[in-house]
Amino acid sequence: MQTSFSRLKIMSAAALLLAASAAHADITLFTSQSAYLAAVGNTGVDTFNDLPIDALDGPLNRSAGSYAYTVGTVGSSPVLYGAGTNSDKWLSTNNRNDSVVFSNFSNAVRGVGGFFFGSNFSGGYASAQSITLTARNALGELLTYELALPTQTSFVGFLSTGAFSDLSVSTAGQVGIWPTINNLSVSAVPEPATYGMLLGGLGLLGFMARRRRISQQ
Repeated sequence: MQTSFSRLKIMSAAALLLAASAAHADITLFTSQSAYLAAVGNTGVDTFNDLPIDALDGPLNRSAGSYAYTVGTVGSSPVLYGAGTNSDKWLSTNNRNDSVVFSNFSNAVRGVGGFFFGSNFSGGYASAQSITLTARNALGELLTYELALPTQTSFVGFLSTGAFSDLSVSTAGQVGIWPTINNLSVSAVPEPATYGMLLGGLGLLGFMARRRRISQQ
């Protein structure tokens, strides 16, 4: 019984935190894919497997599940690059000094994540010193994260309590390294009204648990 009440307290605290954060937009960082997916609602994934391994005239209008977005570059060239292998395609830039920028997300989008790493001139995986990611929400709030020594399994996700604006990915001009993304995850989160329903449900569970404890005394 003590364990049940401890879990109930944790769930209640989490719901209260979510409800409170909904009143003020901010951005939260995740470096675990499982933690990110646990924090968001419906998630769509763009695998980029439909892209050719070749130069791509940007920007591109893409979708991840039911969510639409645009991807382009910031820098000297608007051209993107389809990298990776025939069985697992990635998205990169044609110019290593350019940044990949994801923007124009559907209104419901609050979370964006993916696997971020470096690739070489031919589009294959390359060991990078770091990848710089900057997330911004509709209020202009920024969160920048330096992902050190990324690999193909390095996941980073950003969750905003307000509308998500854009995400930029850069290698900051590292010699021989291009910024590369795989399996972009685009997510919605429960609306504030859902938090209220969750709190109400938790309160009912607490009342029922209390009645049960009293009846067993």
